[in-house]
Amino acid sequence: MLILGIESSCDETGVALYDTDRGLLGHAVHTQVAMHEAYGGVVPELASRDHIRRLIPLLDRVLAEAGAKREGIDAIAYTAGPGLAGALLVGASFAESLAFALDIPALPVHHLEGHLLSPLLARDRPDYPFVALLVSGGHTQLMRVERVGSYELLGESVDDAAGEAFDKTAKLLGLGYPGGPALAALAAQGTPGRFKLPRPMLHSGDFDFSFSGLKTAVLTAAKARELTDADKADLAAEFQEAVTEVLATKALGAVKHCGLKALVVAGGVGANRRLRERLDAGAAKAGLRVYYPEVALCTDNGAMIAFCGAQRLLAGAAPPEGGAFTIRPRWPLADLLV
Repeated sequence: MLILGIESSCDETGVALYDTDRGLLGHAVHTQVAMHEAYGGVVPELASRDHIRRLIPLLDRVLAEAGAKREGIDAIAYTAGPGLAGALLVGASFAESLAFALDIPALPVHHLEGHLLSPLLARDRPDYPFVALLVSGGHTQLMRVERVGSYELLGESVDDAAGEAFDKTAKLLGLGYPGGPALAALAAQGTPGRFKLPRPMLHSGDFDFSFSGLKTAVLTAAKARELTDADKADLAAEFQEAVTEVLATKALGAVKHCGLKALVVAGGVGANRRLRERLDAGAAKAGLRVYYPEVALCTDNGAMIAFCGAQRLLAGAAPPEGGAFTIRPRWPLADLLV
């Protein structure tokens, strides 16, 4: 079964082809970072218009890479939410229209479920069940994953997610967009410990997170003195240490709590080198395994949507009838929990 995946939830346009027998045959992503950089963040209207421009060329590129034709596609999976309403409409309209023209089913997919399952695309992949740390943009959640479609929420951020905290702290330090990678790069030049930042909810006794106060602590430290470049690097390093310590401690604690041996890390923050170092070291000490998606698949992409759609179809999911579709910009992952 050949599945076409379409991702357009925010500022990346992703297209991919996944074959249930042969695996990922091809994928392509266009990022809008350069376009939004001038505005310091994503401009929804510009994002939507750019998705329109990119989808057909990306589809043609992926078909050529895979040596496939449109007529050979068996089903289309597309991101229906959560995300920017206009951006989601572009991808959903494209997917549903193409599915209608080819007389094949179209399946709406939850963006976060795509991230959740993306490590299963890697060569080194976990077996079910496992615990997943989902650190994607505005979401930080810990889930127990029993199988496709069977998820238990263990904990989540009660305010700012880790990715949001990275971006907002980067802005406080005068860094460019996107803030997360810029802050991580600056942190690599600094020394943690000079500034003392809290580790929010580290000992809360549950698996919830809170990073809003950490961002405020950075602001307080920045206002206390005129920061030199070296100060900014040290403050960035301490901030990164605080976030990654909390994430790693709670994630590994959740695996132990569930009596499992595998942790999956998914989402853009999962590409952070310091977080991976902490998780790998802690897992080795505890006799656990940590699994990551390929670095290219940490950020938004069509491959995870195609794979998620394929797994849903194999599990017996029925696409909506009649070609009708709705997008869900605020689609809670809890709606998928069983």
